[in-house]
Amino acid sequence: MPDSLRIDRNLTLDAGELTYRAVRSGGPGGQHVNTSATRVELTWDVAASASLDEAQRARLLERLHTRIDSRGVLRLVEGGRRSQLRNRETVTARFVQLVAAALKVPRKRKKTRPPRSAKEKRLRQKKRRAEVKRRRGPVQPDE
Repeated sequence: MPDSLRIDRNLTLDAGELTYRAVRSGGPGGQHVNTSATRVELTWDVAASASLDEAQRARLLERLHTRIDSRGVLRLVEGGRRSQLRNRETVTARFVQLVAAALKVPRKRKKTRPPRSAKEKRLRQKKRRAEVKRRRGPVQPDE
């Protein structure tokens, strides 16, 4: 594994901050699964991470609050493959994707108004629809 993990252009994590633990898992593998620890748990202490500045830490704690426990630890689990190495690679890729998405700051919405032509078109369609519905009613005898 590399010494550092690049999350985005503003954040590179020290790989030592991530803790991997292999445990036995279910899933494909038959009898092999009962004897090997292929499921991988990745944990990262967001609250105590030295790689984050305060703004990043606050953003991560807010955006990932459903995935972070009360001590400020993020935990991801992967056990879909028979290989511990493949599970480790998969959970690391998911971790990078998750953290990068949580750190992304959404653009401010710029207020816009619909153009006059759009308003006129909407009103024309509304009048046409009202006319169609009016004509469906009972026929009035001409006087």
